[in-house]
Amino acid sequence: MSQDRDTSEDFAAMLAEFEPKSGGRQRRIEIEIGQMLRGRIVSVGRDALFVELGPGRAEAMMDLAEFRDADGNVTVKIGDEVEARVVEIEGKAGCVVLRKTMLGHGPEAKAELEQARQLGIPVEGTVTAVNKGGVEVLVAGVRGFCPVSQLELRHVEDPAAYIGRKLGFRITRYEMDRRGDNLVLSRRALLEEESRARGAETRAKLVVGAVLPGIVTTVKDYGAFVDLGGIEGMLHVSEIGYQRDARVADLLSAGQRLQVQVLKIEKTDDPKRPDRISLSLRSLERDPWDDVADRVPAGTRIKGKVVRVAEFGAFVEIEPGVDGLLHLDELSGGKQVRQARDLAKPGDVVEVTVLSVDRERRRISLGLGDRTDAVAPEDMAAARAAGSAGMGTLGDLFKAAAARSKK
Repeated sequence: MSQDRDTSEDFAAMLAEFEPKSGGRQRRIEIEIGQMLRGRIVSVGRDALFVELGPGRAEAMMDLAEFRDADGNVTVKIGDEVEARVVEIEGKAGCVVLRKTMLGHGPEAKAELEQARQLGIPVEGTVTAVNKGGVEVLVAGVRGFCPVSQLELRHVEDPAAYIGRKLGFRITRYEMDRRGDNLVLSRRALLEEESRARGAETRAKLVVGAVLPGIVTTVKDYGAFVDLGGIEGMLHVSEIGYQRDARVADLLSAGQRLQVQVLKIEKTDDPKRPDRISLSLRSLERDPWDDVADRVPAGTRIKGKVVRVAEFGAFVEIEPGVDGLLHLDELSGGKQVRQARDLAKPGDVVEVTVLSVDRERRRISLGLGDRTDAVAPEDMAAARAAGSAGMGTLGDLFKAAAARSKK
């Protein structure tokens, strides 16, 4: 495969400049087509860059077009490390040519596609249409097909959303028959390789108690799966926060970035997922019960929402993560009622008085309406001194809690 004249001259000039520095004394280690190599950029020219592969290895060159962004700006500099595959060992400079992706220039495109298939080198293509079972992709002027199952690591709901996007693919089949080119692609193969590489880095940091960044990948009724960087963990609904009876979909969404703590790591027999990782958001939050007695002491009058009802009474949310019990006797006003659900239902808003707070047992006893008569005088005095008797509504309490958290 030949380079254009300017690029070849650029390569040769850089090679001539660099060769005296090597002294020509190193014994060259044999390099083969298809080999993956890593090197350090030592020179950047107009059309190419020059890579030092290390002692005993030949120098290598790469097309600068592989390192330009959408605006044409070069994204690497001297000293950066690059990893790419050997595609050519020839030319008048006798230099190794590396590629990260196949570029597909002009009439040589089909030869490059065949080489990319043989060597496993990624190619870039633009999704142009959706057809039965997948999407059409234009790669170097050749129309290819990527099955929808090979677009992502997970199920794709709407393949049409990919139309117009330029993506990287691995060629899984390339042949020519009487109907023309038969090019089959897989993006998933590349994503799996990237995931394995990230997973190796993440695994080194994966210990119980570690706090790691993650991205929500899937939301279920029972929790969410979080990508920690090539390794996925499970965030159970009970570990999302201190809110009770909250829907996961109301708290998290796919693509959301967050910090999570590793709670548990269990080995499994599944080779694809050798570890079952349990995560928590809740462990990183302040426990609302820590100072609940200071925020809502006995004697506090407040409005709250009934969140669940049992035979013996109704549980009322007085702030996120903190419920109090309104006993059946309080609901009935002393009347003979067998079940609390005859008097209250989830969603009801009620005005209550905090009768007592037991932080250790995480229990709060509530009275219906103004029951300050049922509160000890010293507790009422403390509540008034704290100014809590005038807080009024659940919304007011939430605003006060939010203001405290910003300090």
